[in-house]
Amino acid sequence: MRLVNHTVVTHFILSGIPDANSLQTILFITFLAFYLCTLLANLLIFSAILADPRLHNPMYFFLCNLSLLDIGFFSISTPKMLTNLWFQSRVISLGGCISQVFFYHFLGSTECLLYTIMAYDRYVAICHPLRYRLIMNQKICTLLAADTWITSSFHATILTSLSFTLPYCGSNVVDFFFCAIFPVVKLACADTYIIETVTLTSTGLVPITCFLLILTFYIRIIYSVLNMNSA
Repeated sequence: MRLVNHTVVTHFILSGIPDANSLQTILFITFLAFYLCTLLANLLIFSAILADPRLHNPMYFFLCNLSLLDIGFFSISTPKMLTNLWFQSRVISLGGCISQVFFYHFLGSTECLLYTIMAYDRYVAICHPLRYRLIMNQKICTLLAADTWITSSFHATILTSLSFTLPYCGSNVVDFFFCAIFPVVKLACADTYIIETVTLTSTGLVPITCFLLILTFYIRIIYSVLNMNSA
């Protein structure tokens, strides 16, 4: 029986942005400016809502969660990409790669669910104004927000576990600027059909379901507004 010598992968190399060698300084400044603007804008929103008691209502509570999500989502890959552009080092540890995959799906799924809850909040406020305070009380809002975070954490944990229980023993060059599931599992020394099918199904099903629910809520809102007896 012929033995094959495999080297276990302990780190990955990100290929980065294609054909960007001559534009590294420009790209670094551009991405840094966008990242700092994103952080500043979301921190200002978060601080303003916390500081003003008049904004302590369900709509702004969910907006606070959304600001935190945006900060986290843009922090998944941007700092590492800026480091790679500045120091021209594209190496990322196995743990770092796992973290990027987990938080990308965790925060992305949470954001989809949160948009749906925010649409539901506006639906209740406009279509059922007299019962709004009863339906969207503080306890319900907290539970809805917590459910989005918890549900998404399970979703991300399953995808990440399936991705990194595969054996990686060959090439470690990820053909992308951050660790995403499809570019990473292509490097596995095993059949990747299951993880690719599960990832494609789940990452498609969650946004589509959320989009249809949001569309339904806003159709109901538009219908209610058009039927209001008001000049």
